[in-house]
Order: sequence, then C-alpha cells, then structure tokens
Amino acid sequence: MNDLPLFLPCAAGVESWLADEVARVGGSGARDVQAARGGVRLAADWAAVMRLNLHSRLAQRVLVQVGHGPYRTEDDVYAAAIAVPWEAWFTPRQSFKIEFTAHQSPLKSLNFAALRVKDAVADRFRERGGVRPDVDTQRPDVRVFAHLGAEQLTLYVDTSGEPLFKRGWRADKGDAPLKETLAAAMLAASGWDATVPLYDPCCGSGTIAIEAAQIACGIAPGLLRRFGFERLAGHDAAAWAAIQAQAQAARHAPTAPVFGSDVAHRMVDFAQRNAERAGVAAALQLRGGDALQRMPPSETPGVLLLNPPYGERIEAAGVAGRGRGGREQAQMAQAGDFFAQLASHWKRHYAGWTAWVLSPDAKLPTRMRLKESRRIPMWNGPIECRLFRFDMVAGSARARDAAPGD
Repeated sequence: MNDLPLFLPCAAGVESWLADEVARVGGSGARDVQAARGGVRLAADWAAVMRLNLHSRLAQRVLVQVGHGPYRTEDDVYAAAIAVPWEAWFTPRQSFKIEFTAHQSPLKSLNFAALRVKDAVADRFRERGGVRPDVDTQRPDVRVFAHLGAEQLTLYVDTSGEPLFKRGWRADKGDAPLKETLAAAMLAASGWDATVPLYDPCCGSGTIAIEAAQIACGIAPGLLRRFGFERLAGHDAAAWAAIQAQAQAARHAPTAPVFGSDVAHRMVDFAQRNAERAGVAAALQLRGGDALQRMPPSETPGVLLLNPPYGERIEAAGVAGRGRGGREQAQMAQAGDFFAQLASHWKRHYAGWTAWVLSPDAKLPTRMRLKESRRIPMWNGPIECRLFRFDMVAGSARARDAAPGD
C-alpha cells in the first residue's frame, strides 16, 4: 500500500494550514498534497497514514479513498459500493458502521442511500464467504464513510476510529469546551512557533494552553490514544511500534513558556488535571485570576491567544461581566463592558504583545475600541467566528486615565 489516495477533512478555513502540516508530517511518504474544499487530498504510503494519525493536530480524520464514480440513483450507489473489495480491509467477524454525508445530492432519501451502502458491504461478504459482518452504530471495529456530491459518489475506509480531536487527555471539561483541533488551528493561524511566551487569560479547561505546551515540548497529539487502522487487515504492529517509539524519543524540554489563567478556580483545577494527563504539567503554568486584573506572566512580550466567553457565559468572564440580569440586551452590554475594559488593561500592561481573539461577534474590534490588523474566518462547530489580531501598543494618557484600577 504505497500509493493510497487520502482525504483528511478539517474545519472550513483550516485547509491551507492542514496542507502545510500534512506535507511536513507525511514527509517523503506523502505526495501531491492539495488543499480542497473542507480538507486536504494527497497520495501516501501506509507509514504516512500512521504518522498522520499520530501527529496531525488539525485533521478530523485520515480517510483512504476506496471507491469513486458517477451515480444517479440508489441502485448506482449500491453497485459502486458492492464493487469495492471490502474483504481486503476487514473480516466478516468484525463490525462496521456507515457514516454518510452529502452536498447537493439529487437523491430524495439520504437515509435510504446509506442503507444501500450498508447492504452492499454486507452482501459482498456474504457472496464471497457466506457470512455477513454485523453493524454496530456505537462501537464499530471499522467505519466506512460515503459522500454524495451532485454527481459523484466517493467511498472511504476510516483509519482514525474516534475523531482525531479526541486526544485522550481531556477528561475534565466545562461548558462549551473548545475542540482541540480548533485550538490547534488558532495556534497555526497566529503563527506562534514556540519561541516566545504564549498566554491564554480565559483558559477554561486548558485546551489552547495544553495544545501549545505539547507543541513546545514536541509531544505528538495522538500518543495517548488508539486508532482505527490498528483493527484493519494487514496492520503492521512492528512498524507502528517503531513510529510510536520515534515520537516518544522526539519529546524534549519546552522551547517557550506557556501560561493559562481563568477567573473560575474550578476550571483551573480542570486544566491542571488535563495538563497532567497530557504530559505537560511541568511545562505549563496555570493560575486563577480575573482576565481584567492579571498582569503579564512574562517579562518577555509574547502572544495572547484566547476564546473568551460570550453570550450567557460572559458572566464568568470577570468583574466586568457581573451584571444585574437581563437577557440578550444585558449580555451585549456586559460583553461590551468586559471587552472594552480588557482592551484598556492590555494597552496599559501588555505593550509589545500580540493578541489573537476568537469570537462570533463581527463587531468585536468596535467593542474593544481597537483596530484589528487581521481577521481570519474560522468555524467553531456550526458557529461562524473570526480570529482577530490586535497588535498592542502602549495606550494614550487619556486611555490610561479611563481604564479601571487594577
């Protein structure tokens, strides 16, 4: 398996950074790397498949394309699926599940189309060996992905198993936790290269800070978990063990300090336990404290990177978030107070730092009374957000006088 067509899906807007990561991680085993809509396509050998699963911080999965062609009806879908040599990938003693997506498909019932793919996989095994594999929608041994475009059907075998954002260390989490893959995308977009300090003053359960600390320590994101390819036919356990050992040997002392803080001490405790599981407790400094009062954790300017609370969660932001009730209008007023005071605090005390803020609020720069130097579209699940960059310079005397006391 030296020339496998792969597709690595990712969040919208992350494709270019994922393409760079794939080329770096895949090495000589990855060829023809191209960013596409919603992911990256390439050709790779099996060793690169294993390395991409272990090392990719941005991909959602690593999928091997096993079928592709035109379709018009559900019968065409069945014919394409039964032609795939599924027996080369798993046995009838293993369970499987069909994952189905579509974009501009003319078929009326996507559920029926998914059922036809499932029947085709099972029928192929029965025709060749007399035994049908079981379907398990909860914990399947193998996941088969089918995607219907307007005219083309593509079939994939999943090599990841659980989505790659499930690193294996986040057992403690708060409300609306940020996915690890999105935190990694924020780090990639910011250009942080683990040579200057990084600080998340609204760290929650620690996702951004822990991802950054792992990068600073050269820790592969998948070292704590298992992967779907370990259950596929022909899995080379010895080659996989060698790749894991190489990743373990690449770990090193942190190349830059990473800091995190949160106004909720309960969340700091969560972050600390997550950091211990992730192997970065010694490389990450976590403290409780209000984002509006915390002073720079380093004498050397660095990068502020945060996904601050918004909506109902703004009440957990800090002293400026403690309002007297009300719903949407009160929340907007509270958000404006918090972000305006946060910007004033940064201007007074964080001169020379670069701040990156992820927010669904397109008017965030106005609320912060700052001019952004960049805004990068980014999706937090179904929520369209922007990653704003603010280059902090010392505030004017007027701004300093208007800022709240620390």
